[in-house]
Amino acid sequence: MFDKIPSADPPAGDDERPIQPERRSIIDVPVSIVDYAHAVDHVMWSARRREPLLVTALAVHGVVEARSKADVLRAISAFDLVTPDGQPVRMALNLLHGASLSDRVYGPALMLRICRAAAEAGLPIYLYGSTADVISSLASRLVDNVPGLLVAGAEPSIFRPLDAEESADLGARIRASGAALVFIGLGCPRQERFAFDHRDVIGLPQICVGAAFDFHAGSKRQAPSWMQDHALEWLFRLSQEPRRLLRRYAVTNTVFLIALVRQWAGRASGSGV
Repeated sequence: MFDKIPSADPPAGDDERPIQPERRSIIDVPVSIVDYAHAVDHVMWSARRREPLLVTALAVHGVVEARSKADVLRAISAFDLVTPDGQPVRMALNLLHGASLSDRVYGPALMLRICRAAAEAGLPIYLYGSTADVISSLASRLVDNVPGLLVAGAEPSIFRPLDAEESADLGARIRASGAALVFIGLGCPRQERFAFDHRDVIGLPQICVGAAFDFHAGSKRQAPSWMQDHALEWLFRLSQEPRRLLRRYAVTNTVFLIALVRQWAGRASGSGV
């Protein structure tokens, strides 16, 4: 379906690596104090050099998953960028650490910004995850909506862990495609585990964007902007998928809020970080 796209050398005069954003603890999970522009700069710098870089956008669910599962926390702690995907996570950074972030770095929006930057730079992307129907629609719609975007390859998940041979084959396919970066859409925390395990196997920037695949493929609706701006996206998604998300939100939102209050109280008393 996709032909190999030849690699391009990094542009001259672009040798300085972007400054690494500071990371701060949100209920014991490291989150980067970063905006869209700096996140895109980091991805593009590594993409031009075909170097590994791990990026994920964490909302409340992802933060709670990392806090409660040691292997997920270990993986996320090794990521180069952990962006504040949800408004509550952004607000927590501002409240606890004086981050002064005016906006979150939302996975679906970050994906489009990276795609536009990749198109301008002539750098091909690779898509991995979700189902065959979603990934096919996603690739087509991205090419239609982002002028000049090159999609070097797109393949669905097989919905189980890959064995060593399958992992090696996947990495070889991605590198042989000529892609400069890979978007991973497996859902949290599966995608973070996958990217962590395949950092050296794939050897390129991997950006974990979860539901962005469904949104940009048109298979699921995004919340209206006013709900996103007021930290109510979870309520919209709950109305769309109540059976799947009711327990998740009832548990994770409560756990997050209680842990956040404890962290704030600890800082106020001088005993927390």
